[in-house]
Amino acid sequence: MISRNTQVGYTETQVNQIPAGPLGSSEEVSRRHDTGNAAGSMRGQLMRKIIEGVRSFQEHEFKENQDLFLVLAHGQSPRYLVITCSDSRVVPHLITGLGPGEIFVIRNAGNIVPPPTAGPSGEAASIEFAVIELKVKHVIVCGHSHCGAMTSLLNREGLERLPAVAGFLQFAEPARRIVKTRYPRLAGEDQVTQVVKENVLIQLGHLRSMGSVSAAIRRRELQVHGWVFMIETGEVLSYDATSKQFIPVERWLQDRSQISGSLI
Repeated sequence: MISRNTQVGYTETQVNQIPAGPLGSSEEVSRRHDTGNAAGSMRGQLMRKIIEGVRSFQEHEFKENQDLFLVLAHGQSPRYLVITCSDSRVVPHLITGLGPGEIFVIRNAGNIVPPPTAGPSGEAASIEFAVIELKVKHVIVCGHSHCGAMTSLLNREGLERLPAVAGFLQFAEPARRIVKTRYPRLAGEDQVTQVVKENVLIQLGHLRSMGSVSAAIRRRELQVHGWVFMIETGEVLSYDATSKQFIPVERWLQDRSQISGSLI
């Protein structure tokens, strides 16, 4: 298996910068040929790495949990829906310690829930299915620190070449306005973290306005939660409606347990 620390001749950035176009001199042809071979070798190594990962899963994790997968082949009954960012640094199963079949996951740029007025969407369809058919008990909207989508929301100049991203981030625009208005002195990562938190609250509002979700909440069959995962510390913050603050999930659970006398 290729080690995670294996070094290759070209970085991904260099591979993407390999020139394409009409052939030039014999030296240029030779150079491009050599560079192309190196790039092709790197791409091959990248695919080998992920395929060997599949093989390792099949030989180890799958065999160790084969009975579980045989059960899951006949259906799923997750109790949690997690709506989070597509960022590769955010791994819901790893963060929560839950396994296959336990979390229904929706991922997109900025953990966004388009409002019902936006019309049909993949997010709306998945949420509806999770609430009505799977009957999940908890929906968690989870943002994270150093979020590229939220950074772009604050500094839209970089979105000129990403029109689809720019359009999608319109569903988070109220978060940007709140931060710019209420926290004018924040800058840098502090500003990004604040807009991440405000965005989670905005998306929770969109979530609660969905018919299937609001009906399940009224029947007391569903609870919704807002989380922020801090990549640099591993800390997970949960929104506390009483204090109107994001607090560590452990403290949030302790407070709820003292109030209700039992775990939620």
